[in-house]
Amino acid sequence: MDTRRTPRSGDRSGGLHRRTRSGARTAAGLLATAAVLVSACSSGSSTTSATAAAEEAALVALPRSTPAALTSYYAQKPAWRGCGVPGFECATIKAPLDYAEPAAGDVRLAVARKKAMGPGKRLGSLLVNPGGPGGSAIGYVQAYAGIGYPAEIRARYDMVAVDPRGVARSEPVTCLDGPGMDRYTQTDSTPDDARETDGLVTAYRTFAEGCGADSPRLLRHVSTVEAARDMDIVRAVLGDEKLNYVGASYGTFLGATYAGLFPDRAGRLVLDGAMDPSLPARRLNLEQTAGFETAFRSFARDCVRHADCPLGGAGTSPERVGRSLKAFFEKLDARPAATGARDGRRLTESLATTGVIAAMYDEGAWQQLREALTSAMKKNDGSGLLALSDGYYERDADGGYSNLMFANAAVNCLDLPPAFDTPDEVRRALPKFEKASPVFGEGLAWASLNCAYWPVQATGEPHRIEAKGAAPIVVVGTTRDPATPYRWAQALARQLSSARLLTYEGDGHTAYGRGSSCVDRTINAYLLRGTPPTDGKRCS
Repeated sequence: MDTRRTPRSGDRSGGLHRRTRSGARTAAGLLATAAVLVSACSSGSSTTSATAAAEEAALVALPRSTPAALTSYYAQKPAWRGCGVPGFECATIKAPLDYAEPAAGDVRLAVARKKAMGPGKRLGSLLVNPGGPGGSAIGYVQAYAGIGYPAEIRARYDMVAVDPRGVARSEPVTCLDGPGMDRYTQTDSTPDDARETDGLVTAYRTFAEGCGADSPRLLRHVSTVEAARDMDIVRAVLGDEKLNYVGASYGTFLGATYAGLFPDRAGRLVLDGAMDPSLPARRLNLEQTAGFETAFRSFARDCVRHADCPLGGAGTSPERVGRSLKAFFEKLDARPAATGARDGRRLTESLATTGVIAAMYDEGAWQQLREALTSAMKKNDGSGLLALSDGYYERDADGGYSNLMFANAAVNCLDLPPAFDTPDEVRRALPKFEKASPVFGEGLAWASLNCAYWPVQATGEPHRIEAKGAAPIVVVGTTRDPATPYRWAQALARQLSSARLLTYEGDGHTAYGRGSSCVDRTINAYLLRGTPPTDGKRCS
C-alpha cells in the first residue's frame, strides 16, 4: 500500500503511495496495491520474535571511502539530452547490478532534471521520489514537482529524479500483458470457498511466474538498499557533496535507508508520510488496514453530511455507513455491475474495493467517490468506480498498464519475508484484520498473501534505521493518513538519531503541498535555509 500498495500487491508504504496530488501527481501516489490494496505494505513475518529481533537490528552505515571497484561508477560524466518535456534534460547513468560483485554487470538508471534558474544562490540538486514502490520519479518531477513545487525551491535547486532500478524508465520489471493484468485485477480477493481460494492463489502464482520469466536476474537486485546505493552514485555524478531529498510514502523508506547507509552524506532530507522499517510485513499490513479504516470513517462522517451520499443520511454512524458499503461489495461479488466499457469489463467486488481505497488517499476525491458510489448503487452503473480503480492501477484507455504494480511487488517481496505463507495462515488472521477494518480487512488480509509465491527469496528483514551522525532530518506524519499511519512517522522519528517530527492534523496521504500553509512554510524554510522545525511541531 503509497507506501506499499494494497490491492494486489502488498504495497509497502504501507503501502499505496500514489502521491496524493492528482492523477498525474503520481501514479505512485497510491501505494501499490499488489494484491488488493495497500501501497505501503510489505512482507515479513509478524511474530513477536521477529518484531523483537527488528528492535535489536539496525541498518549499518557503509564505509565513508568509495570501494575501488565502484570508482568508475562514481566518476561517470552524464551525457545530458533533451527528453521531450520543455525545461527538462535526461541522461542514463550506470550502477552495478550486484554491489557485492560489481564486475557481474550493470543496470541502467534513467535520470531527469530541471536546472535551477534563480534568483538566489544555487543550493545543489533536490532529488524527489513519490513512493510506491514502483512510482516513476521522473514522471513525478516532470508532471508535478519540477513545475509545481514552490517557485523559491525551484529557483535555487536543480529538480532531479531517478527512476529506481526496475521502475519505469530504469530497466522496468514486467510481469503480465494488459489482458493478463485485467484478469488479475478482477480476481476475487475475498474467497468464500476452496474453489475461489484456489483461483486467488493461481492468480498470485501466475503474476509471480510472469515477473520471474521476464527479469530473472534483475528481480534479485531491486531492493531498497540497492536503490539507496544507486542514489549515492547519482549524487556524486551530479557533483553534490550531500544528498538533498524529498521522499513521500515508500520514498521515506528509501530516503531513510540512504541516511542509514550514508549518514555523513545526508543533507536536507524530508520524509513525508513516513514508514516504520522495523515492522515485519504482517504487522505493516495490519496497521495499514487500520489506517484505511480511519480514513474511511472520516469519509463516512463527511459523506452523510451531503444529500447525495448513497450510504446513509444525516447522523448515520460511520459503522452503519461501513455496513452499507460492505453489503454493496457483497452484492457485486454475486453480480458485477455494468460499466459500459468497450472491452466488456464489469465492476467486480475487487475492482470496486480498489476504487474506494484509491479515493481514501486524498480527501479531494471524496466528492468523486460519492458520485461514483451513487451511480453504482442506484443506477447499476459501475463506470465511476472502475475509473478510480483504473487510475490506481495506472491502466490506460487502450488497456495497457504501467509497470507500477510489477515493480511494487518486486521491491516489496525482496525487502521483507512474506506476511503469510499459506491460505490457512490468512484465514487464522482474518479476525484481527476484520477487527482493524470491518470494511477492508478481509480483502487486505488476502492481499498480503501475494509474496508467498514470489520466485525470488527475500533478502531484507525488518530493522531500525538510526543514521547516527546525520544532519537534522524532517519526518512528516498526517494524523489520519490511510496508507502510512501516523504511528509510523512517530516510530521512524524515534529511530532516526537526528529526526524532527512534523505533524499534520488532517486527512489524506502525505502533507507537503496539500493545502497546509503551516506545513509548506516549515518544509520550505528547512529546504531553503537548513532550519529544521522544533521536534513535535504540529500543523493543521
